[in-house]
Amino acid sequence: MSLKTRDKKHLWHPLTQHQLHPEHIAITRAKEALLYDEQGNEYIDGIASWYTCMYGHCNSYITDKVHKQMQQLDHVVFTGFTHEPAVKLSEALIDILPSNQEKLFFSDNGSTAVDVAIKMALQYHFNNNKKRSKIVALENGFHGDTFGAMSVSGLSVYNGPFKDFSLDVVRIPVPNKQNFEKVKQQYIALLKHNDVAAFVYEPLVQGAAAMQMHEATLLQELLSISKQYDTLNIADEVMTGFGKTGKYFASQYLDTLPDIMCLSKSLTAGIGPMAITTTTQKVYDAFLSNDIAKGFFHGHTYSANPIVCTAALAAIELLKSNKIQDNIKTIIASHKAFNTRIKTHPKVSETRQLGVIFALDVNIVMERYGNLRNQLFSFFMQHGVCLRPLGNTIYILAPFVITKTQLQKIYKTIEAALDML
Repeated sequence: MSLKTRDKKHLWHPLTQHQLHPEHIAITRAKEALLYDEQGNEYIDGIASWYTCMYGHCNSYITDKVHKQMQQLDHVVFTGFTHEPAVKLSEALIDILPSNQEKLFFSDNGSTAVDVAIKMALQYHFNNNKKRSKIVALENGFHGDTFGAMSVSGLSVYNGPFKDFSLDVVRIPVPNKQNFEKVKQQYIALLKHNDVAAFVYEPLVQGAAAMQMHEATLLQELLSISKQYDTLNIADEVMTGFGKTGKYFASQYLDTLPDIMCLSKSLTAGIGPMAITTTTQKVYDAFLSNDIAKGFFHGHTYSANPIVCTAALAAIELLKSNKIQDNIKTIIASHKAFNTRIKTHPKVSETRQLGVIFALDVNIVMERYGNLRNQLFSFFMQHGVCLRPLGNTIYILAPFVITKTQLQKIYKTIEAALDML
């Protein structure tokens, strides 16, 4: 019996209406930028398996270090204990984070990193004897599926059934040149009430909103306004972090650095689930007290798992290497060349790029998970390319180790798909 058939017996997949899509492609192995199914078919992983495996699948530099760590220390509770992989990871991460980040708090995934950040922000003000209960977020943002992260997300396809159970969140439009003065005044009016604890945002690229991009200078002005009202800035870099925008972090394009950052996805190179919420010393200090209740009482069983910390440390070492940095530059240049020829295609209404992130919009209306979008996905897979369109947006966010030949195949497959529509 095939894996695909056995899968249908018991498994419930994410983001899936199983009545409409009962079958799933069975992947049996992966290496570098390639996936292989149970029939032996080969697919280029054009989205790095949701932006995680940025150094390629089964990277031997990482797996060798993980194998060694597994034989020394597999896991230990992180409350009351510490270990070398966590300490070394903290040192390596602080070295590449925005300069004001000083403290690291571990959890399990991008959603929990955001939940932790929101709780920190609310308790930061509570510990300072201020009652601030509101969170401001950008429209169409996506920050995760757990309740706190979902509350600050603005995509109803994910959180519609739960809107009556959310935190107190006010959403403002993504700033652009046309609306900025209005957005700015709306934001100031909200902050003047002195009840906004934090502003949550995806810096420069809103991933689940179809890789929509906004200007650093406009976001920068909102962040500087936050500072005037002691509102904490929370940068969700779960998707944008670790080199994808051309810098280590998208926040490094901005002069005003975040008070809190949320990290996950390619943090561990796809080896295992882990997240980190980082903070400034000022945020951390608000939790220091002889009163135990002012501590941050949030904990996950697998916090700072030594094996996954080892994978993350190895990933950072690769990220900083000349080889990966050169590869990033090559991908950026390749995307730019592709953009020059594809942006005038009659089926393309818009293109955009930041770092290794490239997206184009097809000038045909499609539902986010509708039939035409699904036909596009099937077309890509049939041609050996794994791309997951977001509605009418086709995007590329491939591993840093992808070859020039593989990139060209992705480009040609997209062009063929456009001609097919």
